[in-house]
Amino acid sequence: MPNYMLLVVIVLPMITGILMSVIPWKSRRASLIFLETLVILNSILMWCILLNRPAEAFTFAKFTGSLTLTLKLDGMGMVFAGIVATLWPLATLYAFEYMTKEEHERTFFMFYILTYGVTVGISLAGNLLTMYFFYELLTIVTVPLVMHTLTREAIVASRKYLYFSIGGAAFGFLGLIFMNIYGKLDFVLGGTLDLAKIGDRTNILLLIYVLAFMGFGVKAAIWPLSSWLPQAGVAPTPVTALLHAVAVVKAGAFAILRFTYYCFGTDFVRGTWAQYLLMGITMFTIVYGCSRAVKETHIKRRLAYSTVSNLSYILFGCCIMTPLGMVGALSHMIFHAVMKICSFFCAGSIMHQTEKHYVHELDGLGRKMPWVFGIFTVSSFALMGVPGLAGFASKWNLATAAFESGNPVAIGGVGCLLISALLTAIYMLTIVIRGFFVAPSKEDEGKNYKDPNWMMLVPLMIFVILMIFFGMKSQLVTDFLTKVAGGFFDTVASVGEVM
Repeated sequence: MPNYMLLVVIVLPMITGILMSVIPWKSRRASLIFLETLVILNSILMWCILLNRPAEAFTFAKFTGSLTLTLKLDGMGMVFAGIVATLWPLATLYAFEYMTKEEHERTFFMFYILTYGVTVGISLAGNLLTMYFFYELLTIVTVPLVMHTLTREAIVASRKYLYFSIGGAAFGFLGLIFMNIYGKLDFVLGGTLDLAKIGDRTNILLLIYVLAFMGFGVKAAIWPLSSWLPQAGVAPTPVTALLHAVAVVKAGAFAILRFTYYCFGTDFVRGTWAQYLLMGITMFTIVYGCSRAVKETHIKRRLAYSTVSNLSYILFGCCIMTPLGMVGALSHMIFHAVMKICSFFCAGSIMHQTEKHYVHELDGLGRKMPWVFGIFTVSSFALMGVPGLAGFASKWNLATAAFESGNPVAIGGVGCLLISALLTAIYMLTIVIRGFFVAPSKEDEGKNYKDPNWMMLVPLMIFVILMIFFGMKSQLVTDFLTKVAGGFFDTVASVGEVM
């Protein structure tokens, strides 16, 4: 596969998004067919690249010295790119029906597809500068999506998201500067720090690592920097699902994994105060997010706090700082993306069909919307970690990594995973029980609520199939991720020619 195709799969969605807003479409149907076709085409191209990795990296901009914008596809990039390429066409199809009740649809889809290209750019970044470039661009293209409805709540939420993201990126930029001074910006499994240059500045470098971890952790909704995420739930559900399951939050977790395993290196951080501090924060965030979800009565905000908790599963795996920890983190990154986008889309379907937003309003709706509530039940069991479904496999990998690390703090983190599983059962099954086993209110008895059309149901059914497949065949994923953690896919040749 030619290395310039790495740039094509980034630029194609961006061009598509722009064309979506400038072409004078004769009908909504024509514009949506164009959009879905291009999104599917880009995902097919992305999977062709994944299956036939380019032999060389590709530099599309060069500044001075080591400062280049370079794309390459290694093992970790394959994981994130695969998630994005698989879920985006399904999310786009779902959005077609959801947006029938929303205004400014063309503007929405422009930024929605621009986000696709930018997220692919993060996954294919060949060095820290390139990842940072697309990471900042992700904030720019997603702020309009958060404020799409232009209500007061949406404007406040988008402003908070912007402030938090800019502040976090500033700390991430510190990490970039220090890596350029004391190491290399290229991503190399094991890290690129030059220990001879560090000398007696170890604690300074560890402080920089902590600041960068927390900076990138803003998008990963780590405590105490997570409050923007529940507020962002005011955006249309196709946006919140991507914010909470695929693009933004996973970009934050991905950036932290990159920075830890491919820049600073685990050998430098493991066993230091920085590792224990950050592991403690992630463990607290796991329990904090679940606890807030139990108390929350708004459906989407409840799922948002669930995301806060589950993202720190990934960060906890990162903080174990072993190959098995990386496997656990990446497996939960994949499985959580499917589980959470499914649960958010179920919530969005309920809200779209009934205009109900709170848990106490869902009584008896499971009998009127059996497909949506049935699929939501499966996603609930998966998030809880029921054996045979995706969530169990990733939690098992994380627990195994914690015990095999021999780190007493990491072993204590398994207790946080168990507490989280219990609280997840409470806040997810409450919705299921109200939907199926509580009689509907008198107000709802005569209303003809029903499941949504095929554009919403087809993605949900595919997500269920994926959750079951990943649960039953999790060893296939684990074996692949073990190769990723071992550097099997990192043998990319030297940088290709500059455009």
